[in-house]
Parts: sequence; structure tokens; C-alpha cells
Amino acid sequence: MTNYKLKNFATGKVFEDKGWTLSDPTYDKPALIRAIYENKKLTVRDDSLGIYKFSDWLPINKMLQNSSSTQTYKSEKLAAHLGLSNLYISFSGYWPKIGAKMTTCSFKETEAYSVCARLSEDNSGVMVVASAGNTARAFAKVCSDNNIPLLLVIPYDNLDALWFNQEINSNVKLICTPTGTDYFDAIDLSNKICSSALFFEEGGAKNVARRDGMGTTVLSAATTIGRIPDYYFQAIGSGTGAIAAWEANLRLIEDGSYGDTKMKLIPSQNIPFTPIYDSWKASRREIIFPNEDEARENALKIDAKVLSNRRPPYGLAGGLYDALTDSNGDVEIVGNKELQEACALFEKLEGVDIHPASGVALAGMIKSIDSGKVDRDAIIMLNITGGGEKLFKSEFKLNYLQPNLILDNKEDTAHIIESAESLF
Repeated sequence: MTNYKLKNFATGKVFEDKGWTLSDPTYDKPALIRAIYENKKLTVRDDSLGIYKFSDWLPINKMLQNSSSTQTYKSEKLAAHLGLSNLYISFSGYWPKIGAKMTTCSFKETEAYSVCARLSEDNSGVMVVASAGNTARAFAKVCSDNNIPLLLVIPYDNLDALWFNQEINSNVKLICTPTGTDYFDAIDLSNKICSSALFFEEGGAKNVARRDGMGTTVLSAATTIGRIPDYYFQAIGSGTGAIAAWEANLRLIEDGSYGDTKMKLIPSQNIPFTPIYDSWKASRREIIFPNEDEARENALKIDAKVLSNRRPPYGLAGGLYDALTDSNGDVEIVGNKELQEACALFEKLEGVDIHPASGVALAGMIKSIDSGKVDRDAIIMLNITGGGEKLFKSEFKLNYLQPNLILDNKEDTAHIIESAESLF
């Protein structure tokens, strides 16, 4: 449905999408590819299309059922409390009062509806998605609603994230890594599963559909405000959302209808798991863990569990390091107590609960404001990547998805593949 080509960020080479291209097949170094859309001017379509109102800049072959888009509004109470004159909140979650109807309560729906719509009608095989929780919930909902075969892989300790207001159809299967494992272990297991011809990887940050779906949060902000924001705040685990924001910003500049501002990206991480912050402050392009066991332990200590990615797309060409450098950005860090206070403040002043990761974003923004990094009269976009869960759960009876299998990523690969294949 959308006309586009792909471009290697490192070399500038432009080439055709063969259907599920995740990298430049002629380039042997790590580099992200980008979608280059035929329509340089963004036409915003009817709200009834959900996320597909931004279909001009989504690499899709079809539109799926039940999508919703991010809702952006100008804050009054929180802005007044912080002494800000132009705070815009881009809310992805469940908050019918402002038109937000993401029933998974997370902006991961923007990824899932874009990625799954990139699949062609003649696609065969089973897509595999590894997740710390919210992404799995979003893909399960989208694939269940639209009858798309899906295998989820998540850590067992994150199982409580897989709640829904209806039963998930049997085309969606779930494998958990054992208790005590983390997101990286789930990714490792999914990679082994994808060595089978039956399965293919969703692709994570490498998938242009995932990033451009996430980028619709910025499109929501710019088209609501009428211009590109000056500052962008979000919590990060992988940093893919911040990369997506940067890419959307560049497209909006090329469009020309929303000004030529390059947003200053200021993402935040949750102490004590701060690999991106540590590398950025050390002016390192590579993320180095002196102690992998300590990194795993720190990932389990943070309240915002979804921010626990130990292999983020940071240093590769077109990754977060390049996005931060190009936007003259910075990284903040906040502790569990600070994010809890931020969540409570948002709910008190704005009127709805938000996820811990969103609390990290707000707390990081407050730190940047208090330190003088941010002009209080600037146009600020706060990306609330999940919220309304408490509200949603008060209105609906919940169903929890249970694992079909529990597999250790350290098991024999042949056994892992045989076990996964037996589910389909």
C-alpha cells in the first residue's frame, strides 16, 4: 500500500525491499537501514484509521483491525507545576477521556501494528518476537485479532505482563525462559529458534516497520502542535524509540510543513541498569559490560523492567549514538524512588496512572529542567510510552496468557528447535 525504498545509513545506498529485508545484503558491517518514502509530504488521514492515519510514512502492505494512535495534548497542571509554558504530552495507552484507546496500555502497539502490516499476504512461516513484556503483549493482541501466526519468547519472571481483556487465539504461542533469566536470555533463545526454516525473526530495531511505527508518536506531536518540538523526552531500554523519533524528525524537516527544528533527544535510564548512559558519558561508541553477571543482576533491580536491554542498537551506524550526536542530545538517569514519585505526580496532576518506564521519562525531564539544560519556554514533547493500565484493569476482566513451554537458552539447539516446532 505504501511506496518506499530502503537506504543503508552507513553508505547511502538505496535498494528495494525484498519483503522482509532487515539489512543491506551487500554490506557486511553493522548498520541500520531506513525506509525512504515516495511521499515526502505527510498526509494525515482520518482518525478512524488509528495508527494508519500516518500510513504515508509506514512501510506497510495492508491495514489491520483495531489499531489506535498516540494522542498528543498540551499539559496544563503538570506544566504549571514544573513552570513550563509549552509542555506537550504524547500519550500512548488507555485513557478514553482524551481518545487514547490502546488496550495493551503501551506504545508497543505502534510497533506491532506497523510490523504485522508489513507482512505480505503470501507470507509463510511463523514470526518470532522476543520481549521483556510490553512488546509481547502488543504483538499477541495484534496477531490474535488478525490471525497472524506468532511465537513469543519472554523471561518467566515477566509473565505477569501478558494480560488481556479477551482470550488470545491459538495462533499465538508462548515460550518462557526459566525464572532468574532476563530479556537477553529470551533474545538468545529466540535467535536459536529462528535457525529453523519454520520461523523468522521479527527483527527488533533492524525492522524499519518497528521504528517507523514508533515514530508515529513524533508525528502525532508535530501534527498536533503544528511544528517540530524543541526537546524530546522518553525512557529507553534499547533506545529504538529515540532512534525512531530522530528519523521521524528528519522526515518532518524534509516535508517542510513543520519547520526545520532538530529535536534535542534526552532519553533516560533506570538506575542501576544504565549501560547507555555510562557509554554516552564516557564518549564511547561501544557498550562494554565489565561484568555480565552484574549487568544481569542490575537489570533485575530496576522497577521499569521493560528497560532492561543488554544489547541495544547503540553503536552501529544509524543507531542511538548517531541519533544523540546529530541531535546534540544527552542521557539522564533516575532511581526507582524518583520514578515512583514521578508516576504519582503525573497521576495526581494529569489524572491517569502511567507505567514505570513513563515515570523514568518524566523524572528524567524534571532533572533536565532543574539542571537548566532545558529552556522552560521551549516546545517540549514528553513521550508517555505506557499508561492507563490501572484504569483499564478496573474496567475489564483480565485473561493471562500462560506458557506453552519453558525452555532454557543454554539447552541443545536441536532440542530447542524441535520443541518450538512442535507447537505449530
